Amino acid sequence: MEESKEQILIKRLHLKEETAWKELFEAYSGNLTYVCSRYIIGQDDVHDVLQNSFIKMFRSIDSFEYRGSGSLRAWITRIVVTESLKYLKQNSDFKIVDDEFEIPDLPEEEPDLQEISQTTIMKMIRTLPDGYRTVFNLFVFEEKSHKEIAGILGIAENSSASQFHRAKAMLGHKIKEYKMSKTAQYE
Repeated sequence: MEESKEQILIKRLHLKEETAWKELFEAYSGNLTYVCSRYIIGQDDVHDVLQNSFIKMFRSIDSFEYRGSGSLRAWITRIVVTESLKYLKQNSDFKIVDDEFEIPDLPEEEPDLQEISQTTIMKMIRTLPDGYRTVFNLFVFEEKSHKEIAGILGIAENSSASQFHRAKAMLGHKIKEYKMSKTAQYE
């Protein structure tokens, strides 16, 4: 069986070929920036975290084991998420449980996302408080359970569930406000 482009790139990365690292950066930096910016707000901070992530990849590439198509992408994404969380934990403003935000009770129905771009939704997610945003991202995008999130963040499992519920309610409120403002524009 012929080796895939990914497998060839991985072999070159193991050999620490500079051109292979440039290829990896060019191929994945856009996606990794997107992943990182789900957790980190400031562009300079995103760039710093990405730089640290690529250094971590370079230093630990020998431990990477190919497990099929997409395993490289999964591995580097996991590193970026881990480095993003490490940054957030070191940031003194980071709070997991934050009761200063009043969230109106919303029905448990899912908000209607039609006619709202993915970019707009991501902007809304980025406005969530750090703790809410972090738990929301880990649960929704990284598909972690509340038990796993609790272990990653060093919080109680019910705190993770509470943060997710609050994030979802706040996001639902933002979506509702956005739709009402769009409707008002056309009236």
